[in-house]
Amino acid sequence: MGTVILLALTGLGLAALYFLVASGLSLVFGLADVLNFAHGLFLGVGAYATWWAAGNLPGAGSDGFGFVLAVAFGVAAGTLVAVLVELVLIRPLYSRTIEQVLVTVGLSLAGVALLQATWGADARPFPRPAWTREVTGILGAQVPNGGLLLIIAAVLVLGALLAFLRWTRYGLVIRAGVENREMVTALGIDVRKAFTLVFAIGGAAAALAGALGGVYFGTVSPGQGSSLLIFAFIVVVIGGMGSVVGSAYAAVAVGLLQQFVNYYGPSGLGDVCVVGLLAVVLLLRPQGIAGKVATA
Repeated sequence: MGTVILLALTGLGLAALYFLVASGLSLVFGLADVLNFAHGLFLGVGAYATWWAAGNLPGAGSDGFGFVLAVAFGVAAGTLVAVLVELVLIRPLYSRTIEQVLVTVGLSLAGVALLQATWGADARPFPRPAWTREVTGILGAQVPNGGLLLIIAAVLVLGALLAFLRWTRYGLVIRAGVENREMVTALGIDVRKAFTLVFAIGGAAAALAGALGGVYFGTVSPGQGSSLLIFAFIVVVIGGMGSVVGSAYAAVAVGLLQQFVNYYGPSGLGDVCVVGLLAVVLLLRPQGIAGKVATA
């Protein structure tokens, strides 16, 4: 029983990491219709900025309030990069899908190369708070605190996103834009500001995933964002483009499936099963768990 509890909670921790990356990715595609392959760069920037801040920023550190300050610095850096990418590279290409894909793929590769050139290709130990390296006993299982931290962070981000989308003016604009962008534009609402805001939100969530992912894995590396982005895209497709709640459901399904299958089956089989789940969803419900059927 303890093993099942441990696998379930560590799987939920992995699901929380996927959700943090996928939530912004889903909103960006749902509103701006942009497949942002550079989203993993925001995660990498957040992770490395947090790592750098913990050792160099006055007041920041690897414990207590110092770690919170380091994470805040990392999130701010990821948000800034996301906004700059939208303003400089994506905004001129909103009506040119192929060019969007080429630019974001190129930026993703260039970002990894830049991180490697700056801090090296090898993984670096991440400055984790001491309590995150400990475990907590839950129903007979010794669960790593780093995974629990990710779960708490994902729940808080999900709640904040839903509150923002439901009860704020820009949240209503984003929801309406996801449903019918042409109608929102026809009403005289400048959706370009909403696009920038959505990129900022996505960048912040991805950067937070990078910082907390460093705590979860214990290291940070240049290619970490790219590897996590693959599963984030799978989560977005399974959950339904533009649906934050759908991304949350899909992240839980993917995280638990991957964790249990990898433990009880051969190594790597969990990843294969995740791809199989994606194929089943695309065949039976192409719009995703929470997506809506497209109409002509």
